Order: sequence, then structure tokens, then C-alpha cells
Amino acid sequence: MNEIEHHLEHHGVKPTAMRLLVYRELKRAVRPLSLRDLEDRMPTAERSTIFRTLTLLLQHHLIHAIEDGSGALRYEVCHGHDHCTLDDQHIHFYCEQCHRTFCFREKKIPRATLPEGFQMISINYMVKGLCPECVRKTLAHA
Repeated sequence: MNEIEHHLEHHGVKPTAMRLLVYRELKRAVRPLSLRDLEDRMPTAERSTIFRTLTLLLQHHLIHAIEDGSGALRYEVCHGHDHCTLDDQHIHFYCEQCHRTFCFREKKIPRATLPEGFQMISINYMVKGLCPECVRKTLAHA
């Protein structure tokens, strides 16, 4: 049994071929992937099957989802040993020109203090602007 199979089973997920493929693609990715991105990377897989797999991986805290303002959820692997923790949450950057989302894993989200009685489960911290590549393109056309 390989590392990914063991990791899925440890979280109570039967390691089917599709689950292994989706998880492996998310693990390889350098930035969060949308459902559409995964479809492009796995052209023989059906959209509904990928979506069901993402839902299952989310339920078992193997991945987390972020909303980057593009209208589509993006998914990435949790790096905690047993489940996603607030430490897995980091700052993301959405380029409003090329529509790519970047992870700044080394930039942790500032801790939020909530009123008494509220319990934080997750947090989304999205910065929007232009990535360096788009800034260069904009300056070149100015």
C-alpha cells in the first residue's frame, strides 16, 4: 500500500482509483485547483465523479476549499497529520487579470478573535490584485 492509499484509509476513505487520482492531482498542484482544473487534468473522468470525490475528501478533512472570488471553489490538500487545522489555512492571492489563485503557505492568516460563544472552524483570507507576470504585461503595454 502506498503513502496516499494509507493516508486515505487512515481518514476512513476507501482508496478507490478515482479517489487516488483526484487526491494525487491536488497533492501535485502548486496552486489550488477548481473542479474545471481537475477535469482538464483528468479528461477521461466524469465531472460528477470528480465532484463527488471532492465532496467526500472535504467531509473527511483531507482537503479544504477556498472561494477566491472567481465564482468557483478551489481545493487543496490539508497538510495536518490527522485533519485540516487552522494552521493549514494560509493567505491566498487571486490575480484579477489572469484569474489564477496563488498559495502563500508561508504567510499564515492572522488569528481572529470572535465574540464569546462562537467557534471558528475555518477561515478564508484572500488578497486580490495583479500577479507579477500580469504587472509586467500591464507595464509593457503602458
